[in-house]
Amino acid sequence: MSTDLERFSINQMTVKQLSLPELVDTCLELGVPGVGLWREPVQTYGVEAAARLVRDAGLTVTTLCRGGFLTAIDPAGRAEALDDNRAAVDEAATLGTDTLVLVSGGLPAGSKDLHGARERIADALGVLGPYAAERGVRLAIEPLHPMYAADRCVVSTLAQALDLAERFPAHQVGVTVDTYHIWWDDNAPEQIARAGEGGRIHTFQLADWTTPLPEGVLNGRGQIGDGSIDMREWKRYVEAAGYTGAIEVELFNEELWSRNGREVLAETAERFVAHVIQ
Repeated sequence: MSTDLERFSINQMTVKQLSLPELVDTCLELGVPGVGLWREPVQTYGVEAAARLVRDAGLTVTTLCRGGFLTAIDPAGRAEALDDNRAAVDEAATLGTDTLVLVSGGLPAGSKDLHGARERIADALGVLGPYAAERGVRLAIEPLHPMYAADRCVVSTLAQALDLAERFPAHQVGVTVDTYHIWWDDNAPEQIARAGEGGRIHTFQLADWTTPLPEGVLNGRGQIGDGSIDMREWKRYVEAAGYTGAIEVELFNEELWSRNGREVLAETAERFVAHVIQ
């Protein structure tokens, strides 16, 4: 394996056109040491079978995506969300990763109460944090760009994520640093330092920002080097904060998904070296 790729991890969604066995084979072929997995394709393949496949290949599972969606108001919805997140923690433990990424959830239908939604997230973390820690799993709150606040994630900044995480021990709850979601925020470098001081940077993810955004905006993450984000700068921030772990590239991009998955993974590895490492 090239030393340039020793910290590189490919998130499964970047090349979702590859089956899990194809993803594993391509990682081995290209010398990619880590993968970030997603629950739905892993469940389809079988969690235990996926764990064996990745383990036997010698790959590191850097994260499991995703848990979260913890903002429901009604008791039944909240109970269902907690059950689903406990299942996600169990899946992460089976897969051998210590990090479950949380997308916290948007506003419930008819609600305009951002503060109340965030407090319900905190309530849920009080239940899920100890459960995860008992199984060797950390919860990593991922702040999403503010354009997702209404329907997907009421946690929009690292400061908001840390305000939640710091109510709990760092081995239970930390944060995800994702360039796509925070690159615009002048306060983010200071918050990365804050997260580092508390040992709360649980994963570091990359995606570029390109415009115009596609209709629906969810699948607009640009290939590394195609957009406006200085990836080396953000790598410096997290390393100055003490982060030495894997660097995971997570792209939601229709154009990339329409291409040959092996070619996309090879291109992503090349872009990682050119725009992050060198």
